[in-house]
Amino acid sequence: MASSFQNDAALKDRLRVSLRDLMLIPGLSGYEGRVRLHIARELDQLGFSHSTDRLGNLIATLQGDPAAPSVMLYAHMDQLGLIVRKIEANGLIRVERLGGVPERALPSQEVLFCIGEGRDVKGIIANKSHHATTPDEKYKVLPYQELYIDAGFASSHDVDLAGIKVGTPVVYRPHHVELAGDRVAGTSVDDRAGCAVVLEVARAFAKGIKHPTVHFVFSVQEEFNLRGAVTAAQALSPDIAIQLDLILASDTPDMASRGDVRLGTGPAMSLYSFHGRGTLNGAIPHPAIVTLFDETARDHHLNLQRSAHIGALTESSYVQLVHSGVAVIDLGFPCRYTHSSLEMCDIGDLAGLTKLLVEGISRIDGGYSLDRDPHEP
Repeated sequence: MASSFQNDAALKDRLRVSLRDLMLIPGLSGYEGRVRLHIARELDQLGFSHSTDRLGNLIATLQGDPAAPSVMLYAHMDQLGLIVRKIEANGLIRVERLGGVPERALPSQEVLFCIGEGRDVKGIIANKSHHATTPDEKYKVLPYQELYIDAGFASSHDVDLAGIKVGTPVVYRPHHVELAGDRVAGTSVDDRAGCAVVLEVARAFAKGIKHPTVHFVFSVQEEFNLRGAVTAAQALSPDIAIQLDLILASDTPDMASRGDVRLGTGPAMSLYSFHGRGTLNGAIPHPAIVTLFDETARDHHLNLQRSAHIGALTESSYVQLVHSGVAVIDLGFPCRYTHSSLEMCDIGDLAGLTKLLVEGISRIDGGYSLDRDPHEP
């Protein structure tokens, strides 16, 4: 079957630039404004009207076949990070963790206090001088409550003058690294890579490819409490919701037992997710949508990897419960080193995910059925 994409190199180039630009914008959960404004400008250039709800979700709708099930395609704009908790008299700054920040990866990291465009302040998370550490300390992971950030200030008064206060958002310093081949590393690959793909899918459908009604949603506060997309789903009442996010790559020695998802070999589909820590929630995808994307991948010669794992959770877990139920699936891109300051993905996987989505969603027409029975074993 012929593909709607004629120039793979151009697609990859656009994704590379889009991802880079998005990764360099700070946007802690609850403070996604700069990311939202950037994406809104991109939607303007594509000719999409859009709106922002009270929670901060950015939504653009492309009307399509009214007889077909409607689709909500979404990715989250926010990133994990820290919040200023206390400012010491000597100018050192204590923080609270926001989202699943790995404590063992924090010391010596460069961070950014988000004060405002052009006014942000750099700092470093202190790491006790090696020459003064005891043998026990050398192998100890410090709880984040014991860490502090040094931004060079000599007093709390100087911190205040710089605009840093209790409640100020803090993120890993935005960073982007081009590696060999199509590999890219840096901050907030989770989920700015998903946002870049949503924009490319919107671009493709804006060119006239047949489609159902598609709601493009850039959600907020996913890293905080997985609730941003729920508000959007309640308002839009989609029949189908497709979440784009990372899929754990398992092609490094420390991850080899977790699955068979490899970086650089194509997009991936989650067949099972369950958090298992603090919340009994997860998502098992609707079988008709699994069939849809399996068949799309086969017909267009796309390698679609499969994942099933415990320990991660997406907004699909809650979106699926909206109103009388939404048919959900998590699709994504393989990602290494998740939630660290240097996550890694492959641009080729993002291009493959874009093609899979455009070709798959375009198959959803008035005759498409969400009846589960023909698709369950």
